[in-house]
Amino acid sequence: MPHYLTSLFAAALLAACSAPSPTAVAPPTRESATAPARDAADSANAPAAAPPAAPDTAAAPYVLSNTEVHALQSAALGRRYPLLVSLPRDYAASAGRRYPVLYVTDVNYAFPLVRSIAAMVGDKGAGLEDFILVGLGYADGDTPPYSRRRDYTPTRNGPRDAESDESGRPPLHGEAEAYRRFIAEEVFPFVEAHYRADPARRIFAGHSYGALFGAHVLLTEPRMFERYILSSPSLWFDDRVMLERESRYALGHDDLPAKVFFAIGSYETVKPGSGERRYNRTRDMVADLRAFEARLASRRYPNLTVDSTLVADEDHLSAYPVAITRGLRWALPARR
Repeated sequence: MPHYLTSLFAAALLAACSAPSPTAVAPPTRESATAPARDAADSANAPAAAPPAAPDTAAAPYVLSNTEVHALQSAALGRRYPLLVSLPRDYAASAGRRYPVLYVTDVNYAFPLVRSIAAMVGDKGAGLEDFILVGLGYADGDTPPYSRRRDYTPTRNGPRDAESDESGRPPLHGEAEAYRRFIAEEVFPFVEAHYRADPARRIFAGHSYGALFGAHVLLTEPRMFERYILSSPSLWFDDRVMLERESRYALGHDDLPAKVFFAIGSYETVKPGSGERRYNRTRDMVADLRAFEARLASRRYPNLTVDSTLVADEDHLSAYPVAITRGLRWALPARR
């Protein structure tokens, strides 16, 4: 994974602090130009001005409303993962209602972004069905690059140029299947025991390595999620191993029961000789995705639905906000 991408997802966007309010200053009054002597006398006899009040420098943490954070200790993995949950505005008032659940990877970046976009689609969120948002956090004690490389990738054959993270540990890849089982066997039961979640309407959303992980789930246990939003999937990983796995899946199955939405930026391709720096340098991710889609279409699976969009004028880092907006409209259209 290129280091410029991992630095983006490592950004901590959840811990913003509110700025102190500025001290209000009254505007000066306009005096007559004929009274300089009086002004001087008044100034000489006036009591000394009180020192200005010290500004309040205490900063309070910014809290997202209707949002909770849980620490989920994985018995199988031996690691603890934060789980962020954002509830619909009417959740408390709709005691008998169950909601679809959207699970997102790369929580530091995706969770506040998806939450904000969902609140604005249509007329302040009226363009979408209400849903519970669950952010799958990185493992405690790991840096985001280390955690996502290990948990989101399907094999240990990571890119040779992968860099060590801040902890000094060498990169580790290839534990996607263990992480998938953690979600299925520990995260789902927790969420569905503590919230009014509809287990028949689980939705997955991932970008880049997160979408690579989603493709792994799709070809391992497609019914684990009802719908998949996969944007800019890193199908180049391990010499396009997921295309080979798609072929293996097809040999043993006559159906792939899932609904999938793909999105990718128009600059996520290689264009030699172009002066536009936003094009990928070596990895044609658009061609990889088109090849993956073509293979899926050729199988004629009766219960597979695939929608795909090319996000114009966006690259790997900028495509996600547009992709997730379109993916939300596709997965959760407003109920009529």
